This record gives sequence, structure tokens and C-alpha cells, in this order.
Amino acid sequence: DFSGSVSLDTKIYGFFQPLPFLGNKVKMIRHVMTPTISFSGSPDFASPFFGYYGSYEYTDAQGRLQKKQYSMFPNSLFGVPGSGRNGSVSFSLANNLEMKVRDDNDSIGEKKVSLIENFTLSQSYNFAADSMNWSNLNTSIMLRLTKNFNLNLSATWDVYMYGLNANGNPVRINKLRLTHGKGWGKLSSTGTSFSYTFNNDTFKKWFGGGDDKDKNKNKDNQNTPDRTPMDDPARPTNANDTKKNKNGIQIGDNGYMAWNVPWNLSFNYSVNYGYGEFDYNKLEYKGKITQNLSLSGNIRPTTNWNIGFSASYNFDTHKIAYMNCNISRDMHCFTMRASFVPVGPYKSYNFHISVKSSLLSDLKYDKRSSSSNGVRW
Repeated sequence: DFSGSVSLDTKIYGFFQPLPFLGNKVKMIRHVMTPTISFSGSPDFASPFFGYYGSYEYTDAQGRLQKKQYSMFPNSLFGVPGSGRNGSVSFSLANNLEMKVRDDNDSIGEKKVSLIENFTLSQSYNFAADSMNWSNLNTSIMLRLTKNFNLNLSATWDVYMYGLNANGNPVRINKLRLTHGKGWGKLSSTGTSFSYTFNNDTFKKWFGGGDDKDKNKNKDNQNTPDRTPMDDPARPTNANDTKKNKNGIQIGDNGYMAWNVPWNLSFNYSVNYGYGEFDYNKLEYKGKITQNLSLSGNIRPTTNWNIGFSASYNFDTHKIAYMNCNISRDMHCFTMRASFVPVGPYKSYNFHISVKSSLLSDLKYDKRSSSSNGVRW
């Protein structure tokens, strides 16, 4: 089989200088547009010209004459070419909007600010189809809110109208919304999500002190790569300087065991918009917003203990939809794990202890809740 495609694109620059009476803070605004058009197509390999497909006629159970198409090369080494003619043209337009503002703190007296990092619209037209030639309009936008945080948002716009079939169910019909005065498209789906992770170093970065200490510590280590703080009595003591004793325990410079508790807490919030119930009076789908909030965390109070959890919140019922907690303990030759679901319809627990060695993998003990064995939460 074979197919062909060709693509063309260019860049268009536009500049706008604000009027003087609006202030001299903004020096210039630049708009960059990148239009792209591409063509792709392939012939119908099911036509008799190629000889890949055949057909035969038969009479169905109702006595009607039917014609069925079949491939002459099923299960072949290189597969079977697809049937049906393909041909489409795609359009896309990418936009970037930036401005230059005066900045006395900068060495050159100005800085660049991103207003819209990227805003893209794309759509295609299938001229090989007999109906519904236009695809949905897809849009995406990325905004640089802060130095380390970008907002990404994608959306799909439905360009066709809806009607009812013979059974009274809603179906798309071959009528463009634009030609019936209902705009280019209706928002059918969009959504975005936010996530962040807190850990031991988060508050150091926020309130300062952590990065400078780490840099100074690394600089000192580079100057004396073969010596430790314990080896140099003239060096000032530092509680962060540790070494291991013969039992493998971290000992600080003050002679006490170094207490370090690694932990992390992550949260993720997502909000999505999509089609909900169908309005039979307006022949339109109603919008529906769904939200989800999930949390997960982990803490190691000691080297051998590990405690973690994960949970999600249901905004429709205003309750915790699911929560799972787990605890594990490393006992040198043995390992112990326990997990339980304290809330929700799937309350359960599971306890496991076993030998680490693979040779004694059968030496273990399991206890779990189950409705079949009568053990309940």
C-alpha cells in the first residue's frame, strides 16, 4: 500500500506599541502566528484495480440478496491494505503573545513577559467522506503563570448539530452549527489538573536557608574531598555532618544519633467539563462538571519503618471515596506488611509477614479480611 502527504507552514509577526497616554511601562507587544496546512490521502485498495479484495453474493435469512466483500490475503505476512479512500486537509494556527516591559533591575533595562505561551487551533476536512466531513475543532492553550508553573488547557468544540433517530435517541446530524446561526462549535469537553508535592526541602526553598546551606556544604566538601568533619577537630561543628558507626547508625557531630525523617505529601486536583444529560427540547447536550481530588503521602520515622497512604475525595457525595493505608517494617531477615481500607464500601485489611530469602518463599503468614471466610473489618 502507499499514501502521500504534503505540508506547508510559515510565520507571521505582528507588533503593537501601546499609546503614550497608557504609560511607558510596556515598550512593545509582539504576536507570532504560525499557520499550517497539510494534505494527505491514499486510494481505495479494495477496488478491483488492485486485486486485494473480492466479493460474493448470498441470500440472507430473510431471502434478500446480499453482497459481501472479503480479503484474498487474510493472515498474510505483511497484512492486508485497508479498504476505503482516504483524503483530508488539515488546518492549524499556533499563536504566541509576548511583551517587553521596562525593568530597572535588569542589566539592559527591560525584560520579556509571556502573555500567551501557546494557543493552538486545529481542524481537518475529510473530502473522501460522504457526510460529516468536518472534524471537531481542537484548541489548546499554555500560560506561563510563574517561573516554575504553567497552566495547560485543552478543549474540543463540536461543530455539528444533534437530532433524534427513529428510536428517539440523540444522534449527530449532517448540519453544521455555523450555517444555522449557532456559532462555529459548542464546547464538548475540556479540563485541567494541578499537582504539587511537599517534602522535607519544600519549606527550606520557600523561606530560604536550605539552598545556601547545601551550596556551602558542597563547596566545603569539594575543598576537602578526602576528609570528613570528624577528622578535623579545628573545623566548626555542624549538626548536619554525620557518619555511620559500626552498627550502621547515623551519628551526628555532637555524638548523638542523627534524626532524619523523610516524608512527602502529594496532592492532585483535576476539573473536567463534558456532555451530561440531553435536552430534548433544545436538542442539545447539557454541560457537566466533574472534579477529583486525590492525596498521597509517605513517611519513614525510622530506617526500617515506612508508612504511606492514598485517598480520593468525591465532590458529588462530599465524602472520601477511597482511602488505602499501608505500613511496612524491615526486620532484617523478615519483612512485614499491613494494609487496610478504613472507609468506603470496600473496607478491608491485609497482613503479610514472610522471610526475605527466595529459598524460603513459602515460609510466610497471610491474614486478610473476606466475606467468604467470615473475617470482616
